[in-house]
Amino acid sequence: MAEKEEKEKKPKVPRQKMPEQEPKVRARNFDEVPFGYTPELAQLESSRCLQCKKPKCIEGCPVEIDIPAFIKLINEGDFDGSARKLKERNSLPAVCGRVCPQEDQCEKVCIVGKKDQPVAVGRLERFAADWERSKGKVTIPEKVPATGKKVAVVGSGPAGLTLAGDLILKGHEVTIFEALHKTGGVLIYGIPEFRLPKAIVQSEVNYLEQLGVKVECNCVIGRIETVDELLKEYDAVFLGLGAGLPQFLNVPGENFCGIYSANEYLTRSNLMKAYLFPKYDTPIARGKNVAVFGAGNVAMDSARTALRLGADTVRIIYRRSRDEMPARIEEVHHAEEEGVQFYLLTAPTKFLGNDNGWVTGVECLRMELGEPDDSGRRRPVPIKGSEFQLECDLAVVAIGAGPNPLLPTQTPGLELNKRGYIVADLETGKTKKPGVWAGGDIVTGSATVILAMGAGRKAANSMHDYLMNK
Repeated sequence: MAEKEEKEKKPKVPRQKMPEQEPKVRARNFDEVPFGYTPELAQLESSRCLQCKKPKCIEGCPVEIDIPAFIKLINEGDFDGSARKLKERNSLPAVCGRVCPQEDQCEKVCIVGKKDQPVAVGRLERFAADWERSKGKVTIPEKVPATGKKVAVVGSGPAGLTLAGDLILKGHEVTIFEALHKTGGVLIYGIPEFRLPKAIVQSEVNYLEQLGVKVECNCVIGRIETVDELLKEYDAVFLGLGAGLPQFLNVPGENFCGIYSANEYLTRSNLMKAYLFPKYDTPIARGKNVAVFGAGNVAMDSARTALRLGADTVRIIYRRSRDEMPARIEEVHHAEEEGVQFYLLTAPTKFLGNDNGWVTGVECLRMELGEPDDSGRRRPVPIKGSEFQLECDLAVVAIGAGPNPLLPTQTPGLELNKRGYIVADLETGKTKKPGVWAGGDIVTGSATVILAMGAGRKAANSMHDYLMNK
């Protein structure tokens, strides 16, 4: 009896790492940390996708990108086609490929990840979007005939940009009103250059303008015009205001000079280019011994920015343990590699200062974890008698942000919850005020870029139905 030929097993391809700057080098510059995949690495990584018949990854994506399809096109070498496939569902792929928490969404449910590391969906998304942009091959999809309907979008963050991109393709006229002098919302003022280059955000906004979206900057709706006045000129209004009102620790000494909210610290550095002083004449305090309070992505961004602005020592001070830290694993990893120190289960009780009114240190208290609180995380409980002091000449408070009350409180008929966020249907974005939708952080509180984009997508679908039946 002839021996059966053994089938050769396909060699296992490990998840491909992205080349990136060395930690000691990048900790002193504002250039982007990862370099991105080469075409060879992208095709190798794309070969790991199983092309599932019932892909869980699409269900895990808030904007429902056809993930297997765009990855298959990369594997086939059709990089242009891959970028076009992405933009069928996502108008900001270069942004999402960089800052979206894929590990908690599409990659979390990847079948490959059950026995191995999941397919690097985000890194492949970034590759396809960067390829299209770098080669100058951005294509403009066909729009349906004009409907004659006009939509006003207040805020140019991820939710507003996504909604604008969807509605312009459906034939509606769209105008974005942005309070700041640059479009992008948190993408432009909150996320540092080394994590999301501003030229990429501007490129994505330019793409929307090529589609026909109008953008009006320096327009503070609630001051120059009210929502009711917009409704006289537009058929529908979307409020994507974000959550940009900083929260503070409310401990003694917090008014000493040298203590920033993360909102101001990052806005000065990112939007106002303080890191390029004196080329851009925006002042910012440059501490040598910096304390950052909080452990989310904003705290990591603040800590890593402080290093790049010349700090010798940067400490993250967080009242819970590592398991409760809300920041992305990758951001924590990068911060540790760059030399940021972590003081966990530590809570500030008061700031110390000198006779000139400048912060010189912070008194802290050791904590231990008790029973879970409303967030499901174990509540930190103070350990009596565990007080100690840390020196610092600059502090950044990055413990979250709330809703700016300017517009919501001046809009009759708009229902707010007890925390001041706009009440809107999470599946449609409809508010209690006729003709007005809302989505993103102004509804949910501070969340991720991709969840805000998902809210913009749902609101766009609901608004389209409303406009076509109005």
